[in-house]
Amino acid sequence: MSNFTLTPFIDDFVFLEGPRWHNGLLWVSDINDKKVYTITPEGERKVMAEVSNRPSGIGFLPDGTPLVVSMRDNTLRRIEGDKLPIHGDVSALVKGEINDMVVDQKGNAYVGSMGYDLFRGEKFAPGTIVLVKPDGSVREVADGLHFPNGPVVSPDGKMLVVAESWGKRLSAFTIEDDGSLSNRRVFADLGDYTPDGITLDEEGGIWLAAFDNDAFVRVKDGGEITDVIEVLDRRAVACTLGGDDMKTLYCLTFDGQMSDISKGKRASCIETVKVDVAGSGSP
Repeated sequence: MSNFTLTPFIDDFVFLEGPRWHNGLLWVSDINDKKVYTITPEGERKVMAEVSNRPSGIGFLPDGTPLVVSMRDNTLRRIEGDKLPIHGDVSALVKGEINDMVVDQKGNAYVGSMGYDLFRGEKFAPGTIVLVKPDGSVREVADGLHFPNGPVVSPDGKMLVVAESWGKRLSAFTIEDDGSLSNRRVFADLGDYTPDGITLDEEGGIWLAAFDNDAFVRVKDGGEITDVIEVLDRRAVACTLGGDDMKTLYCLTFDGQMSDISKGKRASCIETVKVDVAGSGSP
């Protein structure tokens, strides 16, 4: 279905998540190495923050201030030099750890909560999306999600799409003027594909990392799959579109077992491929 082939870009990470393209740089979180990096198009990396409670989703306020999810204490942090002040504390609203997020053009941060402690082997429970407003106020805006992951926001700011990893679907919501989410619907039923991180392109297509299927997949609203890029013997974790023309798909992969993540095995890398449709800039 696709003639695209991934090319190795940079490696020597433990477990990468949350790729974002911002102002000519790729941002990523190494969850288990507890670092947030920027990476230049030439592959030069720089540590931007060390997050002791494990970083995940990344976003940017309208003034450019970076935000990062701090998973274990269920807070959203601003990256301000070597400081990580709390931007929003959602610990009273969630069960399990928070994970990925997206920040819209108004500075509203939509943060996904797993709903249970995956890493301690707890029994599955549905998760939620929590809204963190620019002033730091928090409230739940969606529930009943089967492991929310990798949200994106449409360029007009009126639609949010979230991956439900264990639900094997992408779900869409209308974003109301006050940031609330309404009119939930299925954006794409993915069959056997388990979506992790996702990214939106200019035609409204979504590239997703199918974690259990070792593939990166592009799907349209309604469920039509247009492209599949297989990554043999590696997990597909997350992806984002970037580069000068926004047509470089940065793909995060992991060469190992789930048990290797907690052991600190440096088995995560970034691979790239040029695609036909430019990214929309979300996440």
